[in-house]
Amino acid sequence: MSLAEFKAFREKMNEKILKEGTLNTKRFFNLDSAVYRKGTLSEKTKELMGLVASLVLRCDDCITYHIVRCAQLGTSDEEFFEAFDVALIVGGSIIIPHLRRAVNLLEEIREMQKRGKDVHI
Repeated sequence: MSLAEFKAFREKMNEKILKEGTLNTKRFFNLDSAVYRKGTLSEKTKELMGLVASLVLRCDDCITYHIVRCAQLGTSDEEFFEAFDVALIVGGSIIIPHLRRAVNLLEEIREMQKRGKDVHI
């Protein structure tokens, strides 16, 4: 799935879920957004933590989201690959297929950035 397809599907389904969902669902979505805001830890640090957790949990949608957010926040390739190392140590070799997709997405984002396109989620 391309980044554009991911974004369109995510937006469509989030809208439906929030329209039809219960108060608990809406509260959870709000908390999910709030926890990544700057606090004692920077937004970038929190997003990198989310990326590591997503790799270990093997959630490709979550990995995509956190890579995009990290890229928006100015994460360097070196920072990404150090985070990937943490995920490998914690998660083991089973995350390698997800790591491949993550690196492929990172390359897609870097190409978009070279062409001057904004990366959005």
